[in-house]
Amino acid sequence: MELRQLRYFVSVVEEGGFTRAAARLHLAQPGLSAQIRQLEKELGQPLLDRSGRSVTPTEVGRAVLPQARAALAAAEAVQQTVDAYTGLLHGRVTLGLVSGATGHAFDVAAFLADFHDAHPSVELALTEDTTERMQAALLAGELDIALLGPVEEVPPPKVAFRMVIDVPLVAAAAPGVPFLDRVDGTSVPLADLRDSPLICLPHGTGVRAALERGCSQVGFRPRVAFEAAAPHVLARLAARGLGIAVLPAGEDEFPLDRQLRTLRIAGPGMRARIALAWRTTGPSSPAARVLLDCLREALPKPAEM
Repeated sequence: MELRQLRYFVSVVEEGGFTRAAARLHLAQPGLSAQIRQLEKELGQPLLDRSGRSVTPTEVGRAVLPQARAALAAAEAVQQTVDAYTGLLHGRVTLGLVSGATGHAFDVAAFLADFHDAHPSVELALTEDTTERMQAALLAGELDIALLGPVEEVPPPKVAFRMVIDVPLVAAAAPGVPFLDRVDGTSVPLADLRDSPLICLPHGTGVRAALERGCSQVGFRPRVAFEAAAPHVLARLAARGLGIAVLPAGEDEFPLDRQLRTLRIAGPGMRARIALAWRTTGPSSPAARVLLDCLREALPKPAEM
């Protein structure tokens, strides 16, 4: 039994005769009739009643018809899937990235280079922006995928998250900063940062939102003296004694900044998170869907800290 024989059988039933079915299939009628007879021989039962003015299915034919249509539909679905993945050769993917998203155990440049090597005709568009704007761009269909810094573990409506990084926030300061004279131990209460000049990521980032919300919950507004889009710049500013940098744990580990003392910030929601994000309906293009699958495999899972 061959799929083409099932297709011929369904066509004859739907057209009510061999002549119209042959025209629909662009076949010679004798060839079509021969294929149907071969199918009936293999099955051991007649599928078509040829005695009337129009050809109709027999009782067995009526029972077989839904199965034949299902088999043809399944074969079509397989072909569509293959065609979709073949379409990767000409796809385009837009990926959003928040500053500092890949500072922990993931090299996005190397990943994208490997993906490009595997799919050289896929156009990759990479943009850097704030979490707020990237979430809006995802919902608007302007981004396919994003690595962003959410404040909450639960994503907003119509957006899906897979958490990649979930680390404590730390206060990093250079020796000699008066703030450190009052600290004993490895952590500092968030309330103790009330009167200190802070160095932080800009509005729209997860770290800044976590800081502002935490400070509000303990009764003060943070005094942010300097902003920068990259965590390593915050650490460099702190190393020059310009204030206390609020950083994800581990972001202070730069050769220039080894003199920084870091203290875990004890307070509500004092965590830095990076999440892989996409629309709940999934990316629209085959290329984006495959890139998302590759990212899910390659990105690390949050370590306990």
